[in-house]
Amino acid sequence: MGLVRVTGVSGTGKSSVCEGLRQRGHRAVDADGDGYSRWADRRSGRLVADPPDPVPAGRLDRYAWRIDVERVRALATGAPATVTFLCGSVENEHDVWDCFDRVVCLVADDETIIHRLATRTTNAFGKHPEELAATLGWNQVMESRYRAAGAAIVDATRPLADVVDDVLTATQRRPG
Repeated sequence: MGLVRVTGVSGTGKSSVCEGLRQRGHRAVDADGDGYSRWADRRSGRLVADPPDPVPAGRLDRYAWRIDVERVRALATGAPATVTFLCGSVENEHDVWDCFDRVVCLVADDETIIHRLATRTTNAFGKHPEELAATLGWNQVMESRYRAAGAAIVDATRPLADVVDDVLTATQRRPG
């Protein structure tokens, strides 16, 4: 199968699914936690180790969350015999879309996302009102865009074990 993208807005459970896949013995990469994605200054293009904290107004206008294209291409090259899952969401996904054999988009309703972002302890993104508003805005268009692009859509409001099952099932089906 090769490389499978697991994406969705913040709070849909991409990192949890990644860990669930790992626990089941699958090769899974967390684009955020494993260093594939970084903040970059939109003006200069320079990588930013840590954006300002506390989050200043306009941060998302100034900084973009981007994936390292060369690392993704290398991962895709090394993944032809077995399935490798790359879990995460970035602005420049279009730069690596051709690397994926399958894309799975995790979706959830706004209430679930708001609750998960407010209560998670592993990642601060989404706690600032501007980040939350952006996430909810992305959530309004995510499912339809990915569905139109041929991605498998998985309801991420269900129990984690069921979501991981659905992701695995989706990797077995080919787009129609």
